[in-house]
Amino acid sequence: MTEQTHDNNIRHIVIAGGGTAGWSAAAALARVLAGSGSTITLVESEAIGTVGVGEATIPTIHTFHRMLGIDETEFVRATQTTFKLGIEFRGWGSADNRYFHPFGHYGREFDSIPFHQYWLYGSRFEDCGNLSEYSLCTLAAERGRFLPANSDPRSILSQLGYAYHFDAGLYAKFLRNYAERLGVRRQEGQVVDVTLRKEDGAIRELVMASGQRVEGDFFIDCTGFAGLLIGGALNVGYEDWSHLLPANSAVAVPSENVGPTAPYTRSTAAAGGWQWRIPLQHRTGNGFVYSSRFLSDEQAVETLLQNLEGRALAEPRQLRFTTGRRKKFWHKNCVALGLAAGFMEPLESTAIHLVQTSISRLLLLFPGRELHPADIEEFNRQTAREYEYIRDFIILHYHANQRSEPLWQYCREMPVPETLTHRIALFRNRGRFFEREEDLFKTASWLAVLMGQGIQPQGYHPVMEGKTPQKVLGMLREMRELLRSGAEAMPTHDEFIAQNCRAPSPSEPLVNSHSRSR
Repeated sequence: MTEQTHDNNIRHIVIAGGGTAGWSAAAALARVLAGSGSTITLVESEAIGTVGVGEATIPTIHTFHRMLGIDETEFVRATQTTFKLGIEFRGWGSADNRYFHPFGHYGREFDSIPFHQYWLYGSRFEDCGNLSEYSLCTLAAERGRFLPANSDPRSILSQLGYAYHFDAGLYAKFLRNYAERLGVRRQEGQVVDVTLRKEDGAIRELVMASGQRVEGDFFIDCTGFAGLLIGGALNVGYEDWSHLLPANSAVAVPSENVGPTAPYTRSTAAAGGWQWRIPLQHRTGNGFVYSSRFLSDEQAVETLLQNLEGRALAEPRQLRFTTGRRKKFWHKNCVALGLAAGFMEPLESTAIHLVQTSISRLLLLFPGRELHPADIEEFNRQTAREYEYIRDFIILHYHANQRSEPLWQYCREMPVPETLTHRIALFRNRGRFFEREEDLFKTASWLAVLMGQGIQPQGYHPVMEGKTPQKVLGMLREMRELLRSGAEAMPTHDEFIAQNCRAPSPSEPLVNSHSRSR
């Protein structure tokens, strides 16, 4: 690469803030921009710390890890990771109901017709069981079993999808080690001011509490809810979604592990909100998300502590938030990531996904020294659409309920976005879904929540009338048995970890835990 080519590239990238967002950005930029002539500096303060409650992920994290060349076993051991086949929901439709949102598929698609249409048609003639009996993820989760997915479409394990539960602080440390080995420079200190360029209003430098100034050509705001760069200095507004997602508070506490380690996240609805349970190798993460309009802080803490399955390991930690997003995620020479970009409550574990897909999108549209409006507009358009799509999916959980408490009555009766109303209407009619390639949650996810919370199709696809009932029923019976036996043949989740990737206890040394950066 010639010196002239380097002159066209961004010379100095400055990341304000660490945590998962900051170090994910540092690792990915260092990996992809190697040899471009760009330098990367991450500024963070040990005094500020990070929110660090987002310990559950979704399967898209595999794409990010593949881009970085991360070895799964080393990552799992370094971050006290367990595996996640989906999310168990308790009490969301009515106070006593329970369903599972799996990461894999339901059955197999035949003749370009979604599998659930066969199940709907077959159920007209005989009891074909619950749709969940055709999900390998659900069957394995119910039995506490786990194996990684197999890419061979002939293997039953190709039906699996999985993600991770991990210690967010250890994950940020893992990514920091990766990034620093690739030349990222970390600078300790607290940002107290941001200086703008007079000629175009873009960011010139960060001013530290020590008086030092950190200049840059391109800035990434990972300063959390404060949004010091995107909101403070550049004055980009925030689109408030509190009227659609009224939860504005959370309290979190770790606890001791009790019993076998479940290969799934648990979400339990309660009078004023919902409680999460995330098992790691060395502890369990717990939290209660609620609306202060319907529940006091004291009641939230009491609910959380009463429902712990093990002894609390710390004092409960309080958080406040406003669900929504920035009106622009990229403005001038600054891109916001993580909490600085917006907040979607942790119901479907999308926080880290939104960070890492935004990073991937930025890399595809990464600028040279001259910023082009079309690139910025495309980044903002795609990112806004992703936030709004996830917002609608989360609203569905709240809106489709039959609970009697005030919070749930409000959510059931509130107006919802037309995009969600249309999806529900399509499903109610004949169980139809239409998904775009870029949609995060596919048909199986919408099926799980809609049917799990009591919304049933009134019919099925008309093409099914041409199918022979006995053939359909025979296929359903065979598949049901194959999936059941496949789940029972797996090792338990704890056995798989013990045999393949057990992390040292916090007092043991961790050997060979670095990811591969080649």
